[in-house]
Amino acid sequence: MKPTLMRPVGLPASSSTPVVTPLMPSVVYASDTPDGLDAQYEGRVAGYTYAREGHPNADVLARRIDALEGCEGGIVTGSGMAAVSAALLGLCKAGDHVVGGDQLYGRSLRMMKDDLPRLGIATSLADPTDVAAFAAAFRPETRLALIEVVSNPTLRIADLDGIAALCRERGVLLVVDNTFTTPTAIRPFERGADVVLHSVTKLLSGHSDVMLGWIAAQDERLSKQLYDFVVTTGMTPSPFDCWLAERGLMSFDLRFERAQATARTLGDFLAGQAGVTRVLYPTRDDHPDRARAQSVLRGMGGNMLSFELEGGRAAANAFTVAASGVAFAPTLGDVGTTLSHPASSSHRALTPEARAAIGISEGFFRVSVGLEAPDALIATIKDGLRAARAAK
Repeated sequence: MKPTLMRPVGLPASSSTPVVTPLMPSVVYASDTPDGLDAQYEGRVAGYTYAREGHPNADVLARRIDALEGCEGGIVTGSGMAAVSAALLGLCKAGDHVVGGDQLYGRSLRMMKDDLPRLGIATSLADPTDVAAFAAAFRPETRLALIEVVSNPTLRIADLDGIAALCRERGVLLVVDNTFTTPTAIRPFERGADVVLHSVTKLLSGHSDVMLGWIAAQDERLSKQLYDFVVTTGMTPSPFDCWLAERGLMSFDLRFERAQATARTLGDFLAGQAGVTRVLYPTRDDHPDRARAQSVLRGMGGNMLSFELEGGRAAANAFTVAASGVAFAPTLGDVGTTLSHPASSSHRALTPEARAAIGISEGFFRVSVGLEAPDALIATIKDGLRAARAAK
């Protein structure tokens, strides 16, 4: 039998097309000639070379998220923190200064406090609900501001319009992490953001089986900087994860609406319960930023809510054990409801005094509401509340 060379072959010809995007795990792509490869790298023809520089499944997913955010040229990364890192490290250099919201995601805060200064990039944190406080943190060398529209975990609403105007006036890039809010609640590019990013791991994908990020810039020059940094540092996403995330994204709108409706119901229930000292949900009348939430989020509250129990850590432990139908896990955006305790997870690196300053006590919980029937979820929460009251 004549031996054959292992030359790649094209897909079989077909007059029909697949309904589902094919999974394409190839790491390398063959070109016909050096001239053809030049044409690809110079942008005269479309094509793939090496998966670290891009692959079909990442591009399909990126275009779908681009459509949600109303932009072009988004880049999928291996995680949400890879997207944050691309913004902070890919767009800044030693000698620059970065201002961040004082209630960013825990790892974003760590990067601001520890990693950027180590690399010669100075940082400051400020309250994004107060434009004057934010402006006071700016310096002549401020290059970039990073905010989340809704803070984690106290659900405060940033003055996005005021900060966007401030950044335009000072010539500072505004980067918005839109993970909590999602494009359904707000499109930050339409409110003045220069760069928008997501942890696709969370509500966009929505099934806790994928770890991905996404980042996009309005300006082509910034977009090229981001792409080069992502490719050079190997933030490449897995084709399989991209394929799974695209599948999850197909139900995103439906999941968002269902979870948001249940979150409102759960917030109203918790507000009337003994032993619950505080409930935070953006559309509630007692939320400190309700008026801004109505404007910035167009009346939406999202699927996230937070509440505080009397009784401190003892009550918190009793609550999580008794509310066994809800996963106690430091994540959000899953099809199932998850419960997070910031003092022991996302904000554990802060001192008790620092946590208290931003409103996080030992009895403070954040809930990512999923797709369960509201009555079933409330019944489980009731079990937890009874146990918490008994443990005080």
